[in-house]
Amino acid sequence: VQLQASGGGLVQAGGSLKLACAGSGVTFFSNYAMGWSRQVPGKEREFVAAIAMTTGGPTKTEYADSVKGRFTISRDDQKNTVSLEMNNLKSEDTAVYYCAADIRGPEPIQSGKADYWGQGTLVTVSS
Repeated sequence: VQLQASGGGLVQAGGSLKLACAGSGVTFFSNYAMGWSRQVPGKEREFVAAIAMTTGGPTKTEYADSVKGRFTISRDDQKNTVSLEMNNLKSEDTAVYYCAADIRGPEPIQSGKADYWGQGTLVTVSS
């Protein structure tokens, strides 16, 4: 599985940004839980959001407390993409954001042990 993240950039505090991650090299993208983590230089990577694999019912999502109510994760299995819509951005959201995938579910993504990671995309929030 190859993951390509995009959409990072510079935004003012209070603004919005939408990240996208395109998956390739997989037959059934819907079988994979997807998610995002972020990392600030000198700090450990931290979980941001995850979305469970598509089962036909409501798709389960998980968020870090720091982003609940501001960030929304979604997936489009027809396009093999997962998105992270970020609103009301704060300076502390500045980080490199990484896309992740795991066939086992959201838990490995939440723990930072996902099987697949994409390259990062830098988000800078100016205050």
